[in-house]
Amino acid sequence: MKFLRNRWFKFGIAALLYLLWVVWLGNYWFLFGLLVVFDAYVTQKVRWAFWKPKKDANGKRKRNVTLEWLDAIIFAVVAATLIRLFFIEAYTIPTSSMEKTMMVGDYLFVSKVAYGPKIPNTPVAMPLVHHTMPFTSYTPSYVEWIKNPYRRLKGYTSVKHDDIVVFNFPEGDTVVAERQNESYYALVRQYGRANLWKSYTILARPVDKRENYIKRCIGLPGDSIQVVDGLVFVNGKAQKVFPKMQYNYFVKTNGTTINPRFLDDMQIPKADRMYSSQYAVYEMPLTQSEAEKIGKLGNVQSMVKRNNTDPQAYMQRVFPQREDLAWTEDTYGPIWIPKKGAAVALDSASLPFYRRAIEVYEGNSLKEADGKIFINGEEATTYTFKMDYYWMMGDNRHNSLDSRFWGYVPEDHIVGKASFVWLSLSPDRKFPANIRWSRLFRFI
Repeated sequence: MKFLRNRWFKFGIAALLYLLWVVWLGNYWFLFGLLVVFDAYVTQKVRWAFWKPKKDANGKRKRNVTLEWLDAIIFAVVAATLIRLFFIEAYTIPTSSMEKTMMVGDYLFVSKVAYGPKIPNTPVAMPLVHHTMPFTSYTPSYVEWIKNPYRRLKGYTSVKHDDIVVFNFPEGDTVVAERQNESYYALVRQYGRANLWKSYTILARPVDKRENYIKRCIGLPGDSIQVVDGLVFVNGKAQKVFPKMQYNYFVKTNGTTINPRFLDDMQIPKADRMYSSQYAVYEMPLTQSEAEKIGKLGNVQSMVKRNNTDPQAYMQRVFPQREDLAWTEDTYGPIWIPKKGAAVALDSASLPFYRRAIEVYEGNSLKEADGKIFINGEEATTYTFKMDYYWMMGDNRHNSLDSRFWGYVPEDHIVGKASFVWLSLSPDRKFPANIRWSRLFRFI
């Protein structure tokens, strides 16, 4: 096995891997990096690892524990950064919008290779940090001296119906620093822009530094989506019902409470159990099978599936926030999802559906004057989309802020495909009882 230590053999393996990476990257200026690889393995004229002690006459280095640790840390950071950027990224489920498919406390890996990794919009950034420096509240972990346009490397598949997808939050371009879990635009509608800017710290973020969300892809580019009594229809056909899909139910008892251990065994989070002692009514999210089990309890008198039909409560919440649309989260649409290369007619009725896509996601200037629409200074009666868009919804249908509330997800916001749960911890229990053993090492 002596040839394995041969410098030419090592160079050949390293050069092959480097060439494959350059071809995948599609930027052939990086071929000049082969000179660095050649020198590192063959000629060794430059001390690329300058922090290491020099070799003595016998080709050995004086041992320095501090420098050895520094070398190991540098290698680990570089390797982890490249893996996170091009292959997989760790992610934690923070909210219950995907229960029971994905549960709060699930730790998973997101495959960036599946749909192809994005080239970072902000390449100059703190390694292994998303958008905020550690131990700070608002300090950005990146600088925008260099900005890359959207470009995605080739993946081995594309987004399909019902995929569980991680993406950058579309409305996350502007953030209220003190209330980062809420949509800035929803807060503007609630409090007014002037009041918001006066009372809070407002931040702006590029696409790749916006919060990561995880939902199920309900609609692809060119699809039409409609929700009728809480059921989703895609291009006129009912979406299949997933066994772990949840809706909120009102459960009325005879005045006694349901045994908490029974609800614990069904893995219904305590935060999702709302109980009115005055009316002896629970409201909680349940799968179909869970609803049937609870309905058989002796102290349960009735069960009613929640169905929001009052548009007055939702006209300022559901996309596109138009008062003339009697839409709610349970009765919604039909709505068409923009597709790259497809043209739409523009007028006062259709513009609210596409304004943000045209103006924010695709970077055009848009104005209305005298009943006319102007894009980049020219009158426009149609618009042809430059990107594909997607429609994302949570499986926990009454506890999910999704496309029904903030609209389409542009293709440049897609991060990757949820692939593998490696750890799952219940927030309602203490270690070691909080470990959900049945969910460990599970492919999604």
